[in-house]
Parts: sequence; structure tokens; C-alpha cells
Amino acid sequence: MSETTASALPFAAVLVPVGAAVLAALTTGRWPNLRDMWATLAGIVMVVIAVLMLTDTLDGRIHRTMLLELSPGIDIALRADPAGMIFGLLVSVLWVLAGVYAVGYMRGEHEQKQTRFFTAFALSIAAAAGVALAENLLTFVLFYELLSLFTYPLVTHRETETALVAGRKYLAYTLSGGLMLIGATAWLHVLGVDATFQAGGFLDSAGLDSAKQWGLFVLLAGGVGVKAAVMPLHSWLPSAMVAPTPVSALLHAVAVVKAGVFGMVRVGVFVFGASLLDDMGAWLVLAIMSAGTLLIASILALRHDNLKRRLAYSTISHLSYIVLGVALIGPLALTGALLHIVGHGVTKITMFFVAGAIHVRTHKENVSELDGIGRQMPVTMGSFALASLSMVGIPPFILFTSKFYLGWGAVEVNQQIFLIVYLVSGLIAAGYLFPIVIRAFLRSSPDHTRYGEADVRMVAPIAVTALLALAWGVAPDLPLGFFELASTVADAAFPQSVALAGGTP
Repeated sequence: MSETTASALPFAAVLVPVGAAVLAALTTGRWPNLRDMWATLAGIVMVVIAVLMLTDTLDGRIHRTMLLELSPGIDIALRADPAGMIFGLLVSVLWVLAGVYAVGYMRGEHEQKQTRFFTAFALSIAAAAGVALAENLLTFVLFYELLSLFTYPLVTHRETETALVAGRKYLAYTLSGGLMLIGATAWLHVLGVDATFQAGGFLDSAGLDSAKQWGLFVLLAGGVGVKAAVMPLHSWLPSAMVAPTPVSALLHAVAVVKAGVFGMVRVGVFVFGASLLDDMGAWLVLAIMSAGTLLIASILALRHDNLKRRLAYSTISHLSYIVLGVALIGPLALTGALLHIVGHGVTKITMFFVAGAIHVRTHKENVSELDGIGRQMPVTMGSFALASLSMVGIPPFILFTSKFYLGWGAVEVNQQIFLIVYLVSGLIAAGYLFPIVIRAFLRSSPDHTRYGEADVRMVAPIAVTALLALAWGVAPDLPLGFFELASTVADAAFPQSVALAGGTP
């Protein structure tokens, strides 16, 4: 049993990036070095706060901050439970690296309005931390909506017509999903249901009839499904690739889409729970939609020559790895889904970092233009090669570990068809990633210009994230306990061996 204690640390985890945003805005462009320093310093402080909470979380002591009591039983509160710590730790670590990378990129591209960019970037991290640490559905929805609003100026940063159109599409999709979540939250309060997240789900004991259960499922799963980019709710994501590459990395690896799949974990495990999803048959709806997304997006990635768009469809596919893991409602599949959040985050941010470094140095954006680039940018493209091995699921990388548990989880609940889906998608991923590596290292470039590596502030984070994808595959518990946290969540969600998803005890 876990023990909850009052603590300021969860609030501090959200407040630190807000402070960085304020300092960046006050510093403005007159002192660019000082302005750019705030994000890195705040990221380091945020990691320290997360580690302090982690030690107690692993020992069963949960830090909690009450922010506001709206009325008796309706609170805005933060809580560092094991599931939230997985997402929160990932956000903290990747923000440090993304912050350093963003400085190199924005200066290398001579981007306009950099103060606004770094302010919105920090506020987006604060909102993502709030999503991770939300104690209940109301708090989750509040920060989930703030995340959409704070990332909008990042998507439209370049203020071109294409960027503005993409921004309107982004808001139309994400705010519509948010409205579904708001409607579900209000409905639950009208029904008198305590919407505090609870491993195993709080709706199972609420005594609602089937119509209400399905109505809430459509609203909640649909609401988080937008940011999780489950088809047909996905088209905003490739469109958002017009943003600067640090924004693409933020959208795909650190905050927005991870908030969507983390929301799917909250909805599936902490709102409905395994037993209710099984009784309703809702698990099968999620499984079919996510399996379809997983395969279709992988196939679509094959046809795109633009590197960022190819990576965008890869992201759509891998997000549904996680959604399918939740849908399979078994402890092994859930463990794999939670590890996949971490693995995809660190692997995909490497790939987008690489795309940005190539653009800054060469202004090349298409796969067909990358012949021989690995010989000129060996660290950058070597990191891409490592990330590609991870993305395909080659041992001992982190995404092999998560895919192993996802596939094992499918077998555990007697749904081998979804194991086949995972395996096929991995083969297709090899088809859209390995040719990039082959072009980079084994073909000669028709362009005789000597480029060399990008700014060290870009190359260093690329190398670090690529090595993390390898290191966390070998030892996923070191140093941040990701595997132990994932196992703790799975144990709490499945305290007893039960027949689920057509499986046997």
C-alpha cells in the first residue's frame, strides 16, 4: 500500500518551467545568452525535483500538492504516483537536452522572435508536467488544454501562411479533443462520481449503466485519442511539421503526443480499469483502431520523401503501439506500453534532432538528398543509425525491450494476432528507416560541398539521446527506475490473475 504525504515538490516541478518562461520573457533578446540559459538551468532543477520525488515514489510514499479546492470533493491537485513519474521523468530529462539543442538550432537558423519561442517552450513543459502529475481528471484536463494553447505559438512560429493554416488545424483538432474531455469530466461530476485516478479504475464501482459507460468511453478515449493521433484523428500531426525542428521534437517526443498516449493510460487503466474494459468489450474497439493505425501509418511512412513527414508517420504508428498495449489489458502489455513511452521519446527525439541538424548545415529536407551525408556528419548520422536500430526493435535497444513486453503481453492474453501486427510493423519500419542509413553511409554524394557537423549544442544532445536509447535498453532501471515504475503500475492495475481480453487465467 502506498502512503500519500503533503509536499510542495509536485507543484515545484510545474512551477520551475513557468519561472523559466517568465525569466526568458523578462530577459528578452538584449541578453540572448542569459535568456537561453534559463531553460537549461530550470531543466536541471526540474530533474533534481523529479529524482527527489522518485526515491519516495519507489518506496511507496506519494508526494501530493493541493493547489485549489473548488468545492468539497472537487480539487485541483498534483500527485507523483508511479505512472505520473514515468512521464514526468521523461519530460524533465528530455527538456534539458531539447533546451540545449534549441539554442543551437534557433541561432543556426537565425530564427525570428526567439524570446517568444523559448517562453512558449518552457510553458509547454510546465503544462506537460501538470498532465503527468495530475491527481484527478479535472486537473488532467486543465493542464491538457493549457498544453494545446502553449504549443500553438510554437507551431505557428514562422508566421507563414502554411504555418498559420497548420496552427489553425492543430487547434481545431486538439481543442475539440479537449472539449470532449471537459464534457466527460462535467458529466462525471453531475453523476456524483469521484474522478480521482485509481489503479484498476474508478468507474468499475460507480454503478453506471451501459449507455453511460459507453458515452464516457467515447468522450474520454476520443479526447485523448486526438493527441495520441489514433486514425482518423491524426492529420494535424504531419501538418504541424512546418514548425521549427525543436518544436517537432517537442510535439513528437516530449510533450504533446506523449500527453495523448499517457492520457490513454490514464483513461484505460485509472478511469475504466481492466475488468470494465473487458466487460464492455471496449478493449476490442481500442485494439482494432490502434492496430489499424499502427499498420497504416507505417505503410504511409514508406511513401514520403520528406524526412520530417516520414518521421511524423512513424510517430503516429508508434503511438498506437502504446494504445494497443493499453487495450490488451494485461500486466505484461501494460508494462511494455509504459516502457514504450520512454523508449519512443528518447529514440524519436534523436531522429528529429538529426533532421534539424541536417537542415541547419545543408538545408536538405528530403531522404533522396542524403546520399553520402553520413561521411560528412558522422556523429549525427551515426546517432540516427542507432536510433533506427532502436525504432525497428533490434536488441539491446530500449524499443526492443518495450516491444518484447508488448508482444509477450499479446500472447499472455491469448491475442497472438496483435503480436503479428507488432512484428509486421517492425519490418515496415526497417523499410522506411534503413534506406536512410544506407544512403548516408554507403552512397556517394553528388554534392561536393563540405558541410561537417552542426553546432556542438546540437550534436551533443543528439549523441546523448542516441546513447540513452541504447543504455536504457540494456538497463531500463538505471538510473531512473523506469522498469520498476512500469512494473509497479502493472502490479497495481492487475492485483489478481483474471481472464481478460479472451485470455485464460
